[in-house]
Amino acid sequence: MQAQRLFAGWFLIAVAGIGVMLCAGGASGQPSGLEGLAKLTPGRTKAENALWIENPLTAQFKTSKRVVAADLKGPAVITMIHFAYGQSQIAPPVKRLNRDLLLRIYWDGEASPSVDCPLVDFFCDPAGVRDEVNTALVNARRGFNAYFPMPFRKSAKVELVYDGPLSPGDELWQLMPCYSYVMYRSQRKVAADTGYFHARWRQEALLLGQRDYLALDAHGKGKVVGWNVTVRSPGRDGYPVDENEKFYIDGEKVASIEFQGLEDSFGFSWGFPESQNLFPLTGYFPFFKGAAAYRFFIGDAISFEKSLRVAIGFGVNEDPMFRRDFSKPGSTLQFSSTVYWYQAEPHAPWPAMPPAAERAPAPEEPFWPNKEILPTVGELNSRGVKLEVRCGRPSKEVIFAEPGYEAATKGGYAWSGWGPPVYHACAGNEEAAVELTVPKGAAGTVRVYVIDPDSFEGGRKQQVFIAGDDLGTLENFQDGKWLEHPVSAGQTANGKVLIRAVNARKGSNAVLSIIEWVQNK
Repeated sequence: MQAQRLFAGWFLIAVAGIGVMLCAGGASGQPSGLEGLAKLTPGRTKAENALWIENPLTAQFKTSKRVVAADLKGPAVITMIHFAYGQSQIAPPVKRLNRDLLLRIYWDGEASPSVDCPLVDFFCDPAGVRDEVNTALVNARRGFNAYFPMPFRKSAKVELVYDGPLSPGDELWQLMPCYSYVMYRSQRKVAADTGYFHARWRQEALLLGQRDYLALDAHGKGKVVGWNVTVRSPGRDGYPVDENEKFYIDGEKVASIEFQGLEDSFGFSWGFPESQNLFPLTGYFPFFKGAAAYRFFIGDAISFEKSLRVAIGFGVNEDPMFRRDFSKPGSTLQFSSTVYWYQAEPHAPWPAMPPAAERAPAPEEPFWPNKEILPTVGELNSRGVKLEVRCGRPSKEVIFAEPGYEAATKGGYAWSGWGPPVYHACAGNEEAAVELTVPKGAAGTVRVYVIDPDSFEGGRKQQVFIAGDDLGTLENFQDGKWLEHPVSAGQTANGKVLIRAVNARKGSNAVLSIIEWVQNK
């Protein structure tokens, strides 16, 4: 008997996605629990088709950029929504569906949609970059499927709106979902305490050290049942996970639910895992150079009577370093989110959905929306610079070199985690070393710029050598410091000049950020 109970428990875990939906069975008029499948209940299940060529032209993207996928009469509950991939998504050359297509759902004739979201983000596929999504309530693999129960009393309208650059016709039809059906079950009535399904997408780039990212500001009575979130630092590797996820219920000044750590709120710890993890109720996968994660609150839905604000930001008691560093120019983070919740209508008005071009993820440009400022060729020539090296810079370290000049890292690793203007370095726990190649017998001046903006381990301390000459020990260079040292023709007889920074503080490291070779006149 004990073995049978253990097996039954394992079975429910193995079909967690099914189990979650069966728990919600009461909302659809169907009995909940596997034992209820055999019960004969009142009501009729129906399906409404759209988009495919067997349907009227008014229900296809060949004649319009706005298509009603389902127009239903209640009382009833939507139990599943399916969208098939478009032809362009499976036949070469493949074109992916992105945020140009919006999913909108209206309840009971309302003028403002209760679901307003890029279709791909609704299905936990932010910006449409995934080949597969596998969660308890939405999934995608050659088709998008949603299983949220969506009850309504009078009517439901499911609409797709494309506001991208293509015009109605064959090309647009091939890109858009080519077929859809909405399954729903008629009801005798919808109970008075039943909420309407809502989903809302947002995206914002901000300096998180100055203010929090707001994912949801809902008014009325309801409960949040899930969300998906992305975070990235456009154009740069890495992103913080030290943000807290804050749920302010019914006008609270201090959030009564506050998860300490972005990854922890989605079920992980010590940062997100090295590889993707897709579980029924929580999951993570890489998103550009950042992260995407989802969580569904099934047994722990977050209820509110009057209002709910959901925000992401650093905690009051978090290390002040985070607010300081993420308030600086060049530390912009871009968040996006889709929140799923139920509430009594009417819902509060929402800001207008941004146009398609503004919904796209930010480009992979360092310090976007700021620009990295580099010296021009004319500026370098005017100073006699023959070689300019930006050590540790991700895209390109040697930004200028005349014929016969080169540079190569000989010790240490690339680091680009500081803020601008000098955000990069060749760093080494023992030493950082860069070797210059110059014409044999050349005489000139080596200029080296070092900076310690994060006062690592109490402040860096290092000994600097240029072409074998000891320039002494350097510390307290938080604001940056230039070093200049002449190099004779004899020191370049082999055409090589080695620059070394040797760590002199245990637990810290040594850094080199900019190196210039200036030819003697």
